[in-house]
Amino acid sequence: MNGQRAAASVSGANNASGRSGRSNLRWVVCGLLFLATTINYMDRSALGLVEPILRHVLGGDLHPDLYNRQYSDIVICFIAAYGIGLLITGRIIDRVGAKVGYALSITLWGLASISHIFARSVVAFGAARFALGLGEAGNFPAALKATADWFPAEERALATGLFNSGTSAASLVAPLLIPWMAVHYGWQSAFLTTGSLSMIWLAGWLIFPYNRLRKKYGVAAVESQKKEKPPESAPRLSMKFLLKKRGTWNFAFSKFMTDPVWWLYLFWLPKFFNERFHVNMLGMGLPLIVVYIGSTVGSIVGGWLAGFLMKRGYSLQTSRRLAMMICAFCATPVVLIPVVHSLWHAIGLLCLATAAHQGFSSNLLSTPSDLFPTSAVGTVVGIGGAVGAVGSTLFTTLVGIVWRKYSLLVFVAGGFAYLITLMAFQWRPPVPMTDEEARAAAVSA
Repeated sequence: MNGQRAAASVSGANNASGRSGRSNLRWVVCGLLFLATTINYMDRSALGLVEPILRHVLGGDLHPDLYNRQYSDIVICFIAAYGIGLLITGRIIDRVGAKVGYALSITLWGLASISHIFARSVVAFGAARFALGLGEAGNFPAALKATADWFPAEERALATGLFNSGTSAASLVAPLLIPWMAVHYGWQSAFLTTGSLSMIWLAGWLIFPYNRLRKKYGVAAVESQKKEKPPESAPRLSMKFLLKKRGTWNFAFSKFMTDPVWWLYLFWLPKFFNERFHVNMLGMGLPLIVVYIGSTVGSIVGGWLAGFLMKRGYSLQTSRRLAMMICAFCATPVVLIPVVHSLWHAIGLLCLATAAHQGFSSNLLSTPSDLFPTSAVGTVVGIGGAVGAVGSTLFTTLVGIVWRKYSLLVFVAGGFAYLITLMAFQWRPPVPMTDEEARAAAVSA
């Protein structure tokens, strides 16, 4: 009955847009993906926001160098598990679909978030973060698969930018909510709050009749109406085949280079503001909010830009590359951080850098659905995310070692990462697979 009511609630929009063969229901799905991504990043950012309290809990005041390495180890536990989880969840989601895959993923990460309240040591926090990483790994493979299910190629970067802006929205809400909860009700309340939000979203997702509506209003259904014949089932490509494709490794290398930069901003910015500009925990909200307002705008504009270029006659690949190039150049001014002595000048540079990252990512995350059939999108995203986690682990380990003396130089490395990535991506750019090639590969496997 709940599924019937949910379907009936959107029937008016479907009837209005169904005449043109395209349902506005896809934007409802995008909204759900946005909310899930927001909660996902609130969960993972909670650690950095309560770090000033955890420093006292874990004895960081007595041994600051040791504590920085321990904090880095806790962060690495999450990143390593996230990479392992991407390899597993990407393949699972391709098999069971976005509906079931998302439900399993958010159940695990919600419970893992709540488990932080029982931690009192580095090992316990590491274990909680490891479980959280395994669960949260399912968010992007599931969200990108859902985007491929519902959105045509010319809208995917915009849809990806919209739901991916949840990463920035989380960084707007979390600095206001989490420190306030931690100061007034104890640091454990921060993790209990984010875990509870995950469970609320899960209830709504289970009620929403995703699969039934996708068969009627999704991309395959619309294409079937245009061709007046039922769509053929998407071919399933083996992991071995995908690992041999240039497009898989172009995407993976891009994640290897750029994912560490976002982890730097997510986990180390509160620490940077506290140590460099003496911003206390309750004062952290405004600087972080301004930075992530920029990243929210960048996520949406970066995704919109590729679609705008396609509508102006540029090819899909050219549109993606031009949008990524603009974002890559916008990311480089953050290298000036070492010579900046004003908090608001630093905020301005970081605002532009995070906006550029999100715009770059909106287009990068759309490339698997451009290059491969929908049945392989989750797997390719998982492979790329796992390689990105390797790069993030290496970079975070280095940051933990050099942070006290050379913290400013890590921002210089982050500023140039995007141009290097783009040059590598442009070198022998991958060619999208045709349906015939995908079916032939699936048959031969």
